[in-house]
Amino acid sequence: MATARLTLDPGFRVGDLNRRLFGSFVEHMGRSVYTGIHEPGHPAADADGLRQDVMDLARELGVTLVRYPGGNFVSNYRWEDGVGPAADRPIRLDYAWRSIESNAFGLNEFMTWAGRTGVEPMMAVNLGTRGVAEAMDLLEYANHPGGTALSDLRRSHGVAEPHGIRLWCLGNEMDGPWQMGHKTAEEYGRLAAETARAMKRFDPTLQLVACGSSNAYIDTFASWEATVLEHTYEHVDMVSLHAYYQPVDGDVDSFLASGAEMDQMIGSVVATADHIGAKLRSKKKIKLSFDEWNVWYQSRFPGESALEWRTAPRLIEDVYDTVDAVVVGSLLITLLRHADRVDVACQAQLANIIAPIMTEPGGPAWRQTVFHPFALTARHARGTVLRVEPRSPVIETARYGEVPALWATATYDEESGDVAVFAVNRDRTSPLTVTLDLRPLPGLRVAGHVVLDGSGAAAAAVNTREEPDRVRPTAVDGTRTEDGRLTVELPPASWSMVRLVTA
Repeated sequence: MATARLTLDPGFRVGDLNRRLFGSFVEHMGRSVYTGIHEPGHPAADADGLRQDVMDLARELGVTLVRYPGGNFVSNYRWEDGVGPAADRPIRLDYAWRSIESNAFGLNEFMTWAGRTGVEPMMAVNLGTRGVAEAMDLLEYANHPGGTALSDLRRSHGVAEPHGIRLWCLGNEMDGPWQMGHKTAEEYGRLAAETARAMKRFDPTLQLVACGSSNAYIDTFASWEATVLEHTYEHVDMVSLHAYYQPVDGDVDSFLASGAEMDQMIGSVVATADHIGAKLRSKKKIKLSFDEWNVWYQSRFPGESALEWRTAPRLIEDVYDTVDAVVVGSLLITLLRHADRVDVACQAQLANIIAPIMTEPGGPAWRQTVFHPFALTARHARGTVLRVEPRSPVIETARYGEVPALWATATYDEESGDVAVFAVNRDRTSPLTVTLDLRPLPGLRVAGHVVLDGSGAAAAAVNTREEPDRVRPTAVDGTRTEDGRLTVELPPASWSMVRLVTA
């Protein structure tokens, strides 16, 4: 059996864990909103039509932040359409997803949902077909107490207190030709800088995210970030990253190593941002907002042009198997390993659209396989992310070359002394024995060990409405510390979590 080793030492730290890493995303797309989080008349809906079963699952998932209302949708969106009496709201065409948008759900409904669910809002403004003035109007409506036309309009809509939204995206994927109002880096950088300047004149404590590249393979990757940050560096706090992963041509070995690609993308954007910071002689460090990430089988999606004009169509509702869940666990490990620079991350999306939560109109809600590594990581990762550098055998992948079989991280809560270890065995043919040296953290004992095993017949297992709990983490008995060391057996193609507490 292959073996690997790593040491946990509280003196070697990546950085403090920002709880915003456990964000999600709700876009007006498919059934994410309508029959996802919002379904008036559903047996589980409250008086405002918000599905409480989905709220309960979102809390269990551990989501701390939700980005809204897009996504591609925002670049063609008039926020004014979604406020005021529902009967008076216009029905519009959404050109992003070729859907009919009723606007029955808008800003105030989302803020009600966010408050009841206990998540922080991350609001996006339209810098595709709109600009500075419309962004400022939205900000005034949402955040000003009263006494002005737009803040009093909000009050007349039954929302007396300002929403106090602190975190804002300056558009979405403006580098992409598919985006309504697509711009060059120069065009977007100038617009984003002026929008940011105006928004911070309203409130200098707002946190703003400039659009980075929509993926790492677009021709303008890195040069886009460099140009945009030349304009916006002193006016924004973060730059965004988006990435989705799937097996290409059935290459599961490379798919299991997707974290290597995410790791490289983060490193490239950090290097680009720091280069611009040095060029501008700035003392500021730009942070990263990885505000779209997930497994998405884009090869199954025929493209927007193939869609018919419908209201809340069943769109991109991928059903995830156990291997997909292992990959999601590995991507979470990657984000934690960059906790010093990644301040925000949003798994896209929350309900139905490539989501951890699935719903049926008028029916139940259930957890997809990918729900579990997210929920357990969000629940048990606390405090500081430790700098973990495993010594591991390597495996060969067609897409990324040699990668370590073991992909791991750990968090340490200095106040309680608790440690959580998260590990993936990327090798889908061989188990891996991992020895952890815990002597720098004396007195720890195992409080729990769970595994998602994606090997053999379990690899293709999925959760469905009929079998909602077919795939879930399995408890492992007998894992013990001995003489300051812990030995853990990782099955092939598996995600594991070990919790350690002070004896």
